[in-house]
Amino acid sequence: MPDQPAKFARFQALHGGPGAFVIPNPWDAGSARLLASLGFAALATTSAGYAFSRGKRDSFASLGRAEILANAAEIVAATDLPVSADLEDGFGAAPEACAETIRLAAATGLVGGSIEDATGNPDAPIFELSHAVDRIRAAAEAARGLRFVLTARAENYLWGRPDLADTIRRLQAFAEAGADVLYAPGLPDLDAIRTVCREVDRPVNVLMGLRGKTYTVAELSEAGARRISVGGSFARAALGALMRAAEEVRRHGTFGYAAEALPGTVVSALMAQDKPADRQ
Repeated sequence: MPDQPAKFARFQALHGGPGAFVIPNPWDAGSARLLASLGFAALATTSAGYAFSRGKRDSFASLGRAEILANAAEIVAATDLPVSADLEDGFGAAPEACAETIRLAAATGLVGGSIEDATGNPDAPIFELSHAVDRIRAAAEAARGLRFVLTARAENYLWGRPDLADTIRRLQAFAEAGADVLYAPGLPDLDAIRTVCREVDRPVNVLMGLRGKTYTVAELSEAGARRISVGGSFARAALGALMRAAEEVRRHGTFGYAAEALPGTVVSALMAQDKPADRQ
């Protein structure tokens, strides 16, 4: 298994282009192994996908730092790929909380992670800019020397604030505070993506699969994106397949879904065959 410095170097180099790379989002060790088998170069966790797998909502109130990092550690251990993590709001409003989250994340073997500027408060959903910058600065200082790629997220478009100028202003400030990668999930179209990429001086992550129109990897690369993630959409696609299979059985009494299911032999080959420690 590659060590953390080697994974960090590989992950950092991916952001140099040319073009964009896709970083899919597994939600557990099994989905991580499946995605790794397909030839992706890196993986990123998804708080939404993990929450759904635990029967929870994807919200700050539902997910704690310890369980998010435990899930990330399982994904790190499942493959030899570099793994970045969705670290939500840093699990605390204070800059010190963000810094501690970065230190703990690096200790799990993660080589990257994102901190967002959303508050979790629907009445005031986005942190005031100066405080948001302080949080990213503290995270960047904590990441220094830890071989950790810090992604800063501007969440305006996910919280009913479709203000491109403010989003760019925030991303620029996050870059100045030390973020390595910038991310504004929910941008409305290719023109907005192109504008963001042109106006900042760091690699930009673009989210596909959330809602609205989608674009190809080639189109996003041409627009200037350097990383493309899918968030919780792979997990939702898996849940959609489960729902359709269950509805077929419940409504029609048929089992045609099995024709498209992965064979058990294929799944078994993808999963580790480690012997449990408590078996003789």
